[in-house]
Formats: sequence, C-alpha cells, structure tokens
Amino acid sequence: MSNLDALQSSILHEIASAGDESALEAVRVGALGKKGSVSELLKTLGAMGADERRSAGAAINALKDAVTEALAARRGVLRDAAITARLAAEKVDVTLPVRPSPAASGRIHPISQVVDEITAIFSDLGFSVAEGPDIETDHYNFTALNFPEGHPAREMHDTFFFNPGPDGSRKLLRTHTSPVQIRTMEAQKPPIRIVIPGKTYRQDSDATHSPMFHQVEGLVIDRSANVANMKWVLTEFCKAFFEVPSVKMRFRPSFFPFTEPSLEVDIQCDRSRPGEVRFGEGSDWMEILGCGMVHPNVLRIGGLDPDEYQGFAWGMGIDRIAMLKYGMPDLRAFFDADVRWLSHYGFRPLDMPTLFGGLSG
Repeated sequence: MSNLDALQSSILHEIASAGDESALEAVRVGALGKKGSVSELLKTLGAMGADERRSAGAAINALKDAVTEALAARRGVLRDAAITARLAAEKVDVTLPVRPSPAASGRIHPISQVVDEITAIFSDLGFSVAEGPDIETDHYNFTALNFPEGHPAREMHDTFFFNPGPDGSRKLLRTHTSPVQIRTMEAQKPPIRIVIPGKTYRQDSDATHSPMFHQVEGLVIDRSANVANMKWVLTEFCKAFFEVPSVKMRFRPSFFPFTEPSLEVDIQCDRSRPGEVRFGEGSDWMEILGCGMVHPNVLRIGGLDPDEYQGFAWGMGIDRIAMLKYGMPDLRAFFDADVRWLSHYGFRPLDMPTLFGGLSG
C-alpha cells in the first residue's frame, strides 16, 4: 500500500505542476495510458489469488479514480486560465475610433469610374458594350477601315508593331478601338448600336499623351441613321456626362479615312477661372471628339451593302474627358500607381454611377 500511496502522491504532484494542457496530457498518458504506471499495476491483477486480487484491485482502482478526478480538475483550471489570458490579449478598447472597412478605404480608379459613367449613359440610350483584342492585324486596324497600303493617313498613328511572323505579316497593338466596329459588322446584322471602351497604344508620351491610353468609340448602323441622329446622341451624352442642363456644340469639317463626311466636335466652355474648365457656359470652345458617317468602303468590308445601310461613328479619349471633368492636370499620374493620388481622385467603390442617382456621386 505504501508503494501505491507514493505513486499517487507522485502523480498528483505532476498533475498540479502541469503548466498547460499539453503537459497535463503527457501526465495522463504516463499514468493512465496503455503503458502507464497505473495501467501496468492493473495488468498484475491476473496473476494474484482471489483474496489478494480483491483487496489490491480495490486499491488500484481507487488510485485510478483519484488520478482521473485530479486530471479533470486541473484541466478545468488550465482551460479557465487560458480563456482569461486570451481575453486579456484580445481585448478591444471600445473608446478607440473604428477602423475603416476595405469598402470604405478602397478607391475606384478614375478611368474605371469614367468607363462606368459612359456605359451607364449609353446603356440608357439603348447601346450595348462591345470588346475586342488589344493585339490586332493590319487588316482590322488599318485596311478594313479604309487605310489603303502605303496611304499617308497610316502615319497619323505612331504604331507599335510586332516582329514579322513566318509569313511576313506583322501584328500590332491596336491604335484605336475601331477594329471592333469591323468585327461587330462581320458578326452581327443591323441594326447595330454599340459603344467600345478599351485600351489603345501609340508611341507618344507627355503631360496629355501616354503610350497606352483609353478610348471609347460608338457605332450605329441602320437603314435610316443620319447626321441629325448622331448630333442628338452626342449632345445627350455630353449633357449627361458633364452633368449640365444644356451644352452648345460646334461641328467642324475634318478628315478620317473611315468616315465621310468627317467632323470634329467642340463643346462650349468657360476657362476664365485659373485651372478650371466649366462646360455649358462661357464663350470658349474645346475639342473633345471626332465623328462622322461611316464610309461606304468600310460598310462593304464589314459585309454590309452601303446602298441599303448607313451609319455613324464617333471616338474620344476616356483619359482626356476624365481630366476635363475632374480637373486632373497630368495624364501621366493616371498610371503612376500613387496611392496618395488615388485617395484624392478615386471614387468610393460602392457608389456606382447611375443616371437617376448621379454619375459622380
């Protein structure tokens, strides 16, 4: 019995000394595990006589019960201590200001915002959005748009060409989103009403130009599309985009290979305040886009009969109209990835532009 008393005293001391649940589990395995000290004693009962087994079994089971109770009690103490320590470590000072959520601190880039604004306006006018590849063939970027081989108008676009392929042809980074007009005419029967926002590429870089910039074009093909329709669409767009009740627009003759007649559009503005441009008022004019009736050659290449269908198209720089609307002085800052700039000019991510709720929040 003295041996059992000594063993019990030793095990209970180890239980009381266990500093965490992993140490306590090691004590339990050492005492009650398959090869534990108490378990080994229980294995000796089979070799004893009946009377000895009865008295020794009672004593060993009493030891096992005492160890089990001590383990349970110590486990409860350790769990309470762990919870108390965790609460102390994870406590929150409710008097501190709440940290802003990602939705509150994040910002939408102005280009993405303006693309959403343009999409909202033209969707309300019955247009759908079309897209195409950034890497184009010479056919879609130039030839199909009435730029003949060797035509000087090709030099209007400072093009990024890839190395020639095995057949000698050279692909390029599209210089405008106009190739999507041809792809749409090939794939869709009129009536066609699309807007085409996307990235374009030209070898140019300064405060108002970037080698990669964003452009939006529109295309309408129908049997009765005309210049009056085009002027109305562009006027309604400018009123909605610049959020003014009325605008005056000036249409001037110009030249684009893919339209005939071709026009450049100026919008009335006021530049009397330094660093500020206001639209819909004043006596100044600012060019914002080019447009015109789709050239018959372009219709033919697109698989349409120019004697049956006619259409109009326009294009403008998204970066440029974003700078005009939101007063951004340098185009290069759009692509600098400066978080401070984005925090100042960016838009809250949940404020989606709508015509009834306001485009720019």
